[in-house]
Amino acid sequence: MRAVVVTEFGGPEAVEIAEVEVPEPGARQVRIKVAAAALNPVDAGVRAGGFGGAGRRLGLGWDMAGTVDATGADAGWRVGDEVVALSYGPVKSLGAHADYVVVDADAVAGAPSSVDLVHAATLPLNALTAAQALDLLALEPGQSLAVTGAAGAVGGYAVQLAAHRGLVVTAVARESDEELVRSLGAAHFAPGGVDGVDGVLDAAILGAAALEWVRDGGVFVGVIPGAHPASVRGVRTDSVEVSADGARLAELVALVDEGVLTTRVADTYGLEEAGKAHARLAEGGLRGRLVLIP
Repeated sequence: MRAVVVTEFGGPEAVEIAEVEVPEPGARQVRIKVAAAALNPVDAGVRAGGFGGAGRRLGLGWDMAGTVDATGADAGWRVGDEVVALSYGPVKSLGAHADYVVVDADAVAGAPSSVDLVHAATLPLNALTAAQALDLLALEPGQSLAVTGAAGAVGGYAVQLAAHRGLVVTAVARESDEELVRSLGAAHFAPGGVDGVDGVLDAAILGAAALEWVRDGGVFVGVIPGAHPASVRGVRTDSVEVSADGARLAELVALVDEGVLTTRVADTYGLEEAGKAHARLAEGGLRGRLVLIP
């Protein structure tokens, strides 16, 4: 089968298509025939060597949608089930950008019924990151939250989830994105930042600059594990490290089917065009995810 890998770190030209053995599921695992897999900034980070693993063949891709193709013992899924899943971890020999991928059964959820598998593939990593970041913020309904990068994939899901939880959301994004972020549920729009909010979810990785917007004793959560700024003025600071959670992913799938969450696809590429997709990602300006289709 084919898999997108890197054997030497670099730019988009470092992306390779390798022929590898089809993986076999073990106990409490499933093999998924991948129908679509999202390309995320973390994949560019792996490709460039930001997570280590020099001297190894590294597989790319974290989230996918497809069909269960084989199961191990006690997997709890059936061959033919349409699913979404998160293949967690930056340093792995085989990722979701492949014809087939094996994941733990508890990282899997049934696919949404209201969108196709291409759109469904944009959900696992980005929506789980947003949801788990909101859990860390632990704000109550009626409290105020600023979301940086609100027009991006993580930021957009965060705006929708926060508004659904009853938070008063201020979206921080480019001026050209005001209509978009308001359509996602932002009550306020502040392209230059905001003062005195109860919390900040820093999807744009602004760091200390965004921390200044939080009121004394508030809370700040970033999206790069361990890279959040130090606490000041009694502000609790933290960062989310996404974890695979099939049960939570199933809740997010339900929100897609209820119309609470909006999946956004910027463009699609064949698996063999993975290098081109990485080059497009590097150009920036996307409003939605690029998706690879095996």
